[in-house]
Amino acid sequence: MQRGGRALGLPPQPCAGREPRDTKQKKTNIMKIIQKIGIASVAFYLMAGFAQAARPDATLQLSSGAVAAGVGISWGHGTLTYKGKQYPVSVSGLSLGKVGITKVTASGEVYNLKKLQDFQGNYTSATADIPLAGGRSGVTMKNQNGVRVVIHATSKGVDLTIGASGVDMKLKK
Repeated sequence: MQRGGRALGLPPQPCAGREPRDTKQKKTNIMKIIQKIGIASVAFYLMAGFAQAARPDATLQLSSGAVAAGVGISWGHGTLTYKGKQYPVSVSGLSLGKVGITKVTASGEVYNLKKLQDFQGNYTSATADIPLAGGRSGVTMKNQNGVRVVIHATSKGVDLTIGASGVDMKLKK
């Protein structure tokens, strides 16, 4: 008599403790599908979070005059654009990587700004410098109100850094 009842025309039976190959293959395929769904879900939520975080609440334009040797902290003014209105700001404590520059401009995006008054304060480093297109670097700062500013020099060849005591930004009256 043959094993599994083949002589009687019955389908082969698995050995005790073993699953048939097709059942094992189905389980493997189901696990791969579940894994792919999980990865796609995580990717979707991450992209949705980045897309939401990518919209700044305001923008910032900064400008400074001549910067000579030994004067690395020479910022005077800028403009905060918030909810369609422009507000003059004063800035101090932002250092430059190069000296002897006649004019420096910088721009940035402002996040977590719920009300205008929250913009004012002392900003300290929130993360390391961020490399940007064109060889520039960006600086991410955060103040005591949770407002985050990502700023970069728009003047070519200038690197911005945060002064030892932070960067003070105030709305001018």
